[in-house]
Amino acid sequence: MKNLKLKFILPATVVLFASTYSCKKFLDQPPVGALTPEVVATRTGVDGILIGAYSVVDGVYDGQKGDPWLTGTDNWIYGSVVGGDAFKGSNPGDQPAAANLEAFNATGSNDYLDAKWRVCYAGVQRANDVLRVLPTVKDGSISEEQNAQFIAEARFLRGFFHLEAAKLWKNVPYVDESVTYLNNNFDIPNDGPIWDKIEADFKAAADVLPETQPQIGRANKWAAKAFLAKTMMFEHKYGDALDLLNDIMANGKTSSGAAYALEPYSDNFNPLKKNGPEGVFVVQTSVKDGANGLNGNAGNVLNFPSAGPASCCGFFQPTFDFVNSFKVDANGLPLIDTYQNGYIKNDQGVKAEEIYMPGDELLDARLDWSVGRRGIPYLDWGICPGAAWARDQPNGGPYLPIKNVYYKAAQSTTSDSYGGWAANQSTANSYNAIRYADVILWAAECEVETGSLANAETLVNKVRSRAADQSGWVKGKLTGYGKNDKGELDATKPVVDNSKFAANYKVGLYNGQFTTNGKAWARRAVYFERKIELGMEGHRFFDLSRWDGINGGPAPTGFMGDEIEKFLKNTRDFGDKFTSAVMKVARFTKNKNEWYPIPQPQIDMSKGQLKQLDGYK
Repeated sequence: MKNLKLKFILPATVVLFASTYSCKKFLDQPPVGALTPEVVATRTGVDGILIGAYSVVDGVYDGQKGDPWLTGTDNWIYGSVVGGDAFKGSNPGDQPAAANLEAFNATGSNDYLDAKWRVCYAGVQRANDVLRVLPTVKDGSISEEQNAQFIAEARFLRGFFHLEAAKLWKNVPYVDESVTYLNNNFDIPNDGPIWDKIEADFKAAADVLPETQPQIGRANKWAAKAFLAKTMMFEHKYGDALDLLNDIMANGKTSSGAAYALEPYSDNFNPLKKNGPEGVFVVQTSVKDGANGLNGNAGNVLNFPSAGPASCCGFFQPTFDFVNSFKVDANGLPLIDTYQNGYIKNDQGVKAEEIYMPGDELLDARLDWSVGRRGIPYLDWGICPGAAWARDQPNGGPYLPIKNVYYKAAQSTTSDSYGGWAANQSTANSYNAIRYADVILWAAECEVETGSLANAETLVNKVRSRAADQSGWVKGKLTGYGKNDKGELDATKPVVDNSKFAANYKVGLYNGQFTTNGKAWARRAVYFERKIELGMEGHRFFDLSRWDGINGGPAPTGFMGDEIEKFLKNTRDFGDKFTSAVMKVARFTKNKNEWYPIPQPQIDMSKGQLKQLDGYK
């Protein structure tokens, strides 16, 4: 694996610029060197430019303004932290711009937002570079069929990057290939949503792209259809989206040709098992490839326990509210309306040297693949020690991220040092931008809105059946502790029975409740299933936003604010052992915090074309 370093010298009608593009695992080819117009205007040159566009899919590129954890496509801060899945973590003074986002008091001057905007539009421009250069190829090296595919892949990527921006800012400029770096997007206004234009890009891609691709990570027809359906979900075109989703569920396949399927839940987050049958579109990462960790999952380099795996940096800690969401009733069904009544037993305020035993509550088994908690096995790292791994437990809480973490046995092959400083914090744990469970639950949403409640229940049960499979439940029950040389129980010597499940798991299936309880109830059940199935994966904020009636969604206007305020109240009510200064001041303002503010530096550079969203003026 090599870095792909390309210095472009393009025709004056296109643009003159220099860039460094990092290649990901699926783009294994040697550097092509300095590119003159004659070299660019060839199939090899165009493919090199396309590779450069793919290299930004993870939300990071060499030389970008802003650190990589500000811009990763996993959206850990924008989707999960601000959506209520996780606290920022660490301590209140670390990454203050992230704390402002978490508290819902960020302004357009927030550095995180400007960095994210820049990456989104860098990706857009790289996709447009392909479309600008293609007409200059006159040497016969590109067939008509290959030309069409280049256009389709470029339009897929252009849609991808625009969608990433539109999710955060609602009203963003749409930039096509007629806009070059020479005017730097300054003459493109953001008059309103651009869903229709994003939809057009994905549809054009889906019409042309092949069902399979020779390189893992390149978009195929089914990935384009899935993103088209996702865009339609933001537009609330549930009937049209359902047609696409049914096609994907019946006929879809990965780029390598495997039929889409739900795989063991934990496999989705195991870097040794990435690109499995559940990966509809997987953002590729790699380590140990000579790139000094720069091709790894850079967006998550802060998001490890402060001891144990990677030993840094204590960010991205799951919330009490998210963990409580995994409570179930005697039938193994979620407590949709009452999950916030009381807290799952936890070790908040319990010192690392103190003996602690987890509770015996009935829980959805997905909890312990989504959250690290004391007394439960943490992958193959042993029993999670709780406070010993929490950087600032009073401010960040007792829970730890786990979906982004590698296995101890594979640390040497699946982790790297990012840029030479973050030891074992760059990982090969690729990000599932869309996984098959996403598709199924979108289809369930669509059935609730335009189809059959019974069908919606069947689809939700399909996802729950995977969770109910006992072969996927965490084993290794903590039964007590050994003694030290003084004869005292020692918290560092857990006694574990590996023949037993780690917790009291129970996952049941719905049995007619969707039809019996009606549409509004069924809608909430689907929403809740997305919360627990896809939590800590960067989706929650964007789901809440698109569901809210203020954005034309089927939920009541103000729904997002109500959900966030319930989460904030549940957090503040925990007691004096949780002292987060950020949570004390966090307040959601309706008709404002459903979106993020347009970055002020971009407004300033636009010479009046970009307008701030109303709530932030």
